[in-house]
Amino acid sequence: MKSLVRRWRRLDEPGLELFRLQQVADVLEVRSWIVHAGKAPFSLSYVWKLDPAWSTRSLRLDSYTDRNRTCLLEREGPAAWRVDGKPRPDLDGCAEIDVSATPFCNALAVHHLRQRSGELTTAYVDAPALSVTPSRQRYEALGGGRWRYVDLGVAAGFEATIELDADGLVARYQGLFEAL
Repeated sequence: MKSLVRRWRRLDEPGLELFRLQQVADVLEVRSWIVHAGKAPFSLSYVWKLDPAWSTRSLRLDSYTDRNRTCLLEREGPAAWRVDGKPRPDLDGCAEIDVSATPFCNALAVHHLRQRSGELTTAYVDAPALSVTPSRQRYEALGGGRWRYVDLGVAAGFEATIELDADGLVARYQGLFEAL
């Protein structure tokens, strides 16, 4: 697999993400750096490790604000999770991870659904606090790489159109992000 590099900018507030996905042995590894310069500024870096089917193995997040935080999520079996080394039974059944500060996670959800409309529960990570809670989501295929995202959990009622590029990464997330 070739290395994929993206830059996303925020549309709602000033912010930028520098993203790189590459194959390292049998792991797809994402390294990314986010600077959010909006009303509540923070920076965030993450290392996301995926299996070849784009399913999360682990995610390490480092949040930098007035109070720095670190969070490590690890998959334990098909749908059980550990957070910072401790089992989190409340996350059992979560198919994937959704991090509020990046559009990358939407691509993972679409991959998980095998490019078909459907619902899934995610382990939602609120940045910059790095709190983790389960959250239900729906993705509706609109055709031509376009998807309708509907939040049924943490931000119930929120909807947006997401456009994926030829590599399966987000090109535009209505009102929030766009690739540069």
